[in-house]
Amino acid sequence: MKDMKIARIILGVLLPPVGVFLTFGFSTTLIINVLLTLLGWLPGSIHALWAILKHEEQLKNRELEI
Repeated sequence: MKDMKIARIILGVLLPPVGVFLTFGFSTTLIINVLLTLLGWLPGSIHALWAILKHEEQLKNRELEI
C-alpha cells in the first residue's frame, strides 16, 4: 500500500496525468491536470502533487473517524 503511494507521488512529478489517473481514475481532476500539463510541466506537476497528497490526507482522516 505504501509502495503504491510512493509510486503515485513519483509519477505525479515525472508524468503528472499518470499519477492523477492512478489516484482518481478518469475524472475532472484528471482533465484539469492534463490541461495544466499542456500549459507546462511545472503547473501539471504542482497540481498532481497537491491532488495526490490531498487525497491521501482525506483517506487518512476517514480511517481516523472509523
